[in-house]
Amino acid sequence: MIDRSKLEAIVREAGRIALAGWPGDGHELESWEKTPGSPVCTADLAVDAFLKTELTELLPAAGWLSEETADTRERQDRELVWLVDPIDGTRDYIRGRSGWAVSVALVNTRRPLLGYLYAPVRRREEGGEFWSAEAGKGAWLNGTRLHASRREALAGSRVPAQKLAPEDADLTLVPQPNSIALRMAMVASGDADLLATLRWGYEWDIAAAGLIAREAGAAVTDAFGKPLNYNKHDPRAFGLLVSSNGIHAAAVERLADRAARYSA
Repeated sequence: MIDRSKLEAIVREAGRIALAGWPGDGHELESWEKTPGSPVCTADLAVDAFLKTELTELLPAAGWLSEETADTRERQDRELVWLVDPIDGTRDYIRGRSGWAVSVALVNTRRPLLGYLYAPVRRREEGGEFWSAEAGKGAWLNGTRLHASRREALAGSRVPAQKLAPEDADLTLVPQPNSIALRMAMVASGDADLLATLRWGYEWDIAAAGLIAREAGAAVTDAFGKPLNYNKHDPRAFGLLVSSNGIHAAAVERLADRAARYSA
């Protein structure tokens, strides 16, 4: 159906375009806020334009949903849809930090079929971190098959976050990249046991990383423990929970009251 090697080359080139403007290498960058607390920069737009051109040419039948492109209802009439965040973790990108990635997913009838993340600054000596997954066929990081955390006890679980709520004092903080996709991928690679959010988020943030985590063996749901769907009329979901299967039910139970309160 689709040339996987060509798709990988497109995602890698998108990462190179982003890297060419990354302030961490001393490049000057223009940035602003789309809305309060939602930064965007010229690199976001350049990568978005490149991906839309290349991915549309690669698969003309697919619709398009991206953080940096005005949404249209036309995509909902397509079985196949590209879900793209040209730079997930824009705050880290603007600050010259490494916690950002290009995120590309292909969704087929509301379920991710292919997912790619490319973080060119991380493991730079290896050419960056390149994450990929295909539904039913596993997930990979730089050619190595991924196996998610197998933790069985919620207490002591490693969480990529800056701070913990008092109710979660028994959890263990590990370094947090700004990119939500990379935090999800940390569970996929076994570098974290649990990632949870209690806010509204968008499909383009989580589609690729959600498939990577699921194919690595992690549980991936919304904050209530329900399955995630994609290419919805409203491309949002409340909360996200990615964890080892062994602690997922306990995490859902712990978050239940907070999730109900914050989503109201």
